Amino acid sequence: MKIPMNHLAYSLLACCLFILGILVFPPPSPAHAQSKQKATWFWDTPKIKDSTEEILSFASANGVNTIYLQMNQDVRSTYYKSFIRQATEKGIEVHILGGSPSWALESERHRLETFLDWTASYQASAAPEERFTGVHIDLEPHVLDEWMTNRSSLIKQWQSNIRFLADGAHALNLPITADIPFWLYTYKLPDDSMSMSRWLMSKVDAVVIMAYRDQAANIYDLALPEMNEAAELGKKAIIAVETKASAEGNFITFYEEGPTFMNEQLRLVHNMASEHDAYNGLAIHEYRSWKVLESQDK
Repeated sequence: MKIPMNHLAYSLLACCLFILGILVFPPPSPAHAQSKQKATWFWDTPKIKDSTEEILSFASANGVNTIYLQMNQDVRSTYYKSFIRQATEKGIEVHILGGSPSWALESERHRLETFLDWTASYQASAAPEERFTGVHIDLEPHVLDEWMTNRSSLIKQWQSNIRFLADGAHALNLPITADIPFWLYTYKLPDDSMSMSRWLMSKVDAVVIMAYRDQAANIYDLALPEMNEAAELGKKAIIAVETKASAEGNFITFYEEGPTFMNEQLRLVHNMASEHDAYNGLAIHEYRSWKVLESQDK
């Protein structure tokens, strides 16, 4: 049977990454294992050039032990190495972050290839204490027009690209975590075999459930269905909240309530969720808006 060239190219890329992962990147040390995450997203990567101390001091002061740091080709690898080395010294893991709604489209596969190629090259050039310890992806196909006009095709493309990213991350011996909205379990695959969230969890190592509300009971209730799916699959789930202003309503975010109220609600969420085997901590979206929120108490 004749193999299409694009399929052959993807297969060769995955094979090369797998071999490179075996030779160069051992699995993360058990010393990095954490019982629970407290994480935040960092999208403004150029800031690591001159604000590393400020960023990591904020993270440490707020109990953050994991940072999702966006891949930015315009930022030299030396800055990443310095940032991750200093984070490692403080006991903070750094995961490489990538994604956008368009990453759900097969026509944008080249962006995924760039992301994985950059990560592979970076890991190969970095010392152990300078390497990423995970891959974090944020693909939200529901934002695209195709979600309403041709959802079946879009979901199939999304599945293909998720497989590609998961295979690439695992070839580098890196666990992969994906962001998902709390309602994704209500949507089925085109063949009705399972929910989109269950399928995604079957391909990745963990999910961050974006349960964006400002009351502990609501946050927990929204995250519960997907936490249960994760438990059934033996996967981990992190519960995320929002600190940015939202046009969807004040109930979406802690922007109006401030950090003291947020921290109390997160403590309650943590206490409720800790009884679940799948629960693996909390994530706050995102560093810049969280930092503004914290300044309200100064």
